[in-house]
Amino acid sequence: MKRIALPLFIATAAVGIGGISTWFYSSHNDNASDKLVLYGNVDIRQVQLAFNGSERIAQMKAREGERVHKDQLLATLDTDRLSHNVELQRAQAAAQQQVVNRLEAGSRPEEIRKAQAEVEVARVDADNAERTYQRQKQLTEQNFISKQQMDNARASADAAQARYKSAQESLKLAELGPRKEDVAASRAALRANAAALEVAKKALADASLYAPADGIIQERILEPGDMASPQHPVYTLALTDPIWVRTYVQERDLGKIKPGMHAEVSTDSYPGKHYRAWIGYLSPSAEFTPKSVETSEVRSSLVYQLHVFVCNPQDELRLGMPATVTIPLKQPAVTEGDDPCRN
Repeated sequence: MKRIALPLFIATAAVGIGGISTWFYSSHNDNASDKLVLYGNVDIRQVQLAFNGSERIAQMKAREGERVHKDQLLATLDTDRLSHNVELQRAQAAAQQQVVNRLEAGSRPEEIRKAQAEVEVARVDADNAERTYQRQKQLTEQNFISKQQMDNARASADAAQARYKSAQESLKLAELGPRKEDVAASRAALRANAAALEVAKKALADASLYAPADGIIQERILEPGDMASPQHPVYTLALTDPIWVRTYVQERDLGKIKPGMHAEVSTDSYPGKHYRAWIGYLSPSAEFTPKSVETSEVRSSLVYQLHVFVCNPQDELRLGMPATVTIPLKQPAVTEGDDPCRN
């Protein structure tokens, strides 16, 4: 019985191999005429979403399997500390702004008048001290007072004269106003405060996590109460817009296609249904046939990666789904801006 079964198995395998060879040959014969048939999968593209900050998670608004849209709020962090920091930086910036305003305004008229009055007081004191010295000097020469008293009067007159000159310089400073270096330093400090405020605002904004594109929440990794950080993703988002099929074309067929050409995509999940599509990307470099292409004849040949964008209005195409791409080779030139999904 075993001897009879073995030849039967070999014969059956030979017929199967012959059938596969015939299918592959026929497929390429069809491609050589008016269409090119390629096989691939709906591309799986994932984004790891994480907060750009370290804080405890307050809310997780999306669940696994939920479809989300671009800019939709997905999660938030506890913002108490971040909000207080924004207020602190805003107050410091406001205080520094007042410093800049004061320096730019210069001396007030009242301050200048005060300095002028102080100069006048110092002048009067200096004149009085000089007259006192002259009297003391005469009395000393007549031996009515000691020389020490004259020296004390001379010192008082010199000190009064110095105070007078100091008051004059103070008046000049009041009239000139703040130094330009002080004004520039104050303005620089204000810019630093403003930058710190923007950083605090950005940190507060980063406490809200938004969807970067349309997609489906594939995995919810963290939960409220967990400590978030830029190194720990919160969600895994599967991108669904745009949808494309990743396939490969051989070098001998490369000259038959170009980006923008219309195509059709079909799947085993929806027999007889064809989806409008177009070639969106054609790799500029060759690569060895990936392992997912199981045909033994082309397994070791060089191929070019192809992205065929697909219209998916009913949301029937799923990421990773096997798909067949049919590209009519006899079609009019592609019009720039043409959208197959709207035609």
